[in-house]
Amino acid sequence: MPTTESVKPSEPSKAPPFDPGDPLGIDDLLDPEDLAIRDTVRTWAADRVLPHIAEWYENGELPGIHELARELGSLGALGMSLKGYGCAGASAVQYGLACLELEAADSGIRSLVSVQGSLAMYAIHRFGSEEQKERWLPGMAAGEIIGCFGLTEPDHGSDPAGMRTHAERDGTDWVLTGRKMWITNGSVAGVAVVWAQTGEEGGGSGIRGFVVPTDTPGFSAPEIRHKWSLRASVTSELVLDGVRLPADAVLPGATGLRGPLSCLSHARYGIVWGAMGAARASFEAALDYAKSREQFGRPIGGFQLTQAKLADMALELHKGILLAHHLGRRMDAGRIRPEQVSFGKLNNVREAIEICRTSRTILGANGVSLEYPVMRHATNLESVLTYEGTVEMHQLVLGKALTGLDAFR
Repeated sequence: MPTTESVKPSEPSKAPPFDPGDPLGIDDLLDPEDLAIRDTVRTWAADRVLPHIAEWYENGELPGIHELARELGSLGALGMSLKGYGCAGASAVQYGLACLELEAADSGIRSLVSVQGSLAMYAIHRFGSEEQKERWLPGMAAGEIIGCFGLTEPDHGSDPAGMRTHAERDGTDWVLTGRKMWITNGSVAGVAVVWAQTGEEGGGSGIRGFVVPTDTPGFSAPEIRHKWSLRASVTSELVLDGVRLPADAVLPGATGLRGPLSCLSHARYGIVWGAMGAARASFEAALDYAKSREQFGRPIGGFQLTQAKLADMALELHKGILLAHHLGRRMDAGRIRPEQVSFGKLNNVREAIEICRTSRTILGANGVSLEYPVMRHATNLESVLTYEGTVEMHQLVLGKALTGLDAFR
């Protein structure tokens, strides 16, 4: 045991100054490449989206979507974590950072990227033939071709096994008939990944995926208007009226619901990060406002109740970002489970909405104005809360994992 004389005094603290933008020092978890990718996406969003997003949202449109897609492709943001075929081959954490920055601008922009890369491209990359990959993925990675993902139907959202869209054999061809609903990118897509019942097996195991060029006769995608959420996003119905496809349009590696559900899990992972982007933008707006807005002779940020709100929001925001990082590291290590993605999606979207709502109270009446991003993010997150798995579905996923008992049916 060392003597008292041999014990050296502790080194002076080397902790950096407290950073309100990164109170936990989470950036220390990132390497220079991670930071460079994050900063590149943040700069692009600040230049190309933020100056226009309030107008796009108010008008319920996303003008120049094809140009935006090509720019995102040049950034490597489309199919970002996929390898080969022109894709960037980035890490899951890097893809998550991009999602956070894109959704800090607007959920509609992150949805464009998420549906393109994590649903349509991911389905082709994981389950497609080599011919399908070569035909579609390079153009999609470059943003020259926009894709969509047709799973949800007017009467079947949380229960995709009950889908009514069906594909029937006619010689060597397949003929698809049915409707899909709430499809992001639908009316601007050049290719659609559509899931349909084939009748080959019972219990939903006969569901197959089809790669459908959108110029195929019988395919149409009328745009859905009059939305109060995700207004700066293209949302469509897909109508398949006897769409005839050759035998090689089938995704050979996907049979049953495991195919589309694995795609959804990959997309939900991006939402875990993206929701924190919307929350961060709202929190920052509230923090800046609290420091400049004066009432009763001083900034409202100097009052205890306002500081309590800011502290609580900061806690949930940065806990959510830490959770996203943790899941990203697990995905990069090949150790992530769907239940863990459900954990992240359920927590982070729910907390992000609460941060937006609390931020709105700090801004008061100004919080409902499009001059500030808060109400726009709050209404967008109402859609994010229920798409790609409602709160109830993710609760049941976790409930089954915790108890071993299936409460879905």
